Amino acid sequence: MNRKRDESNRPARPRGLQLPVLLWLTLVWVALWGDLSVANVLGGLAVALVVCLVFPLPPLRMHLHVRPLWLGWLVVQFLADVVAASAEVAWKTLQFHRQPRNAVIEVDLRTRSDFVLTIVAEMVSLVPGSLVVEARRSTHTLFLHVLDARDTAGVDKMRKQVFALERRVVLALGAEIQQLDEPPGGPR
Repeated sequence: MNRKRDESNRPARPRGLQLPVLLWLTLVWVALWGDLSVANVLGGLAVALVVCLVFPLPPLRMHLHVRPLWLGWLVVQFLADVVAASAEVAWKTLQFHRQPRNAVIEVDLRTRSDFVLTIVAEMVSLVPGSLVVEARRSTHTLFLHVLDARDTAGVDKMRKQVFALERRVVLALGAEIQQLDEPPGGPR
């Protein structure tokens, strides 16, 4: 008998119970306790369930395709950026005769993925000399505090670094990007 499924009779899935989130929260619980045992995993799962039910998140819509070679390149380039920026910040702080000129700059990301926005914001903040002070999800804009951006060239250099990082994240994780050559609204 070929019966059509009646979706109206299906029980509603509790909002906020998403398997990836439950697994991630359980993993974080186990990592924080530092003990991989059945009781600890079950306790973490119970806490994850309570957290997800009390503080429901919007559904995760991540259409990602992890590309291992690009992901490796993203990690290698990120580590190189951290080392280079650490040396640069150390050198600038040791120059007592020179007062650094900091700036807050706006960078409109080219992708409309919240996941890419989050990853780029976190990675930019982890590199010494830059810090995300605001991220606007509605416009996919990052506002960065940049150490020693003395002129327009310094600001443009930082924007190009953020766009390059965004491109590497997109290539590594397969998210969609609108344009790769030009930021929205043209160069700023």
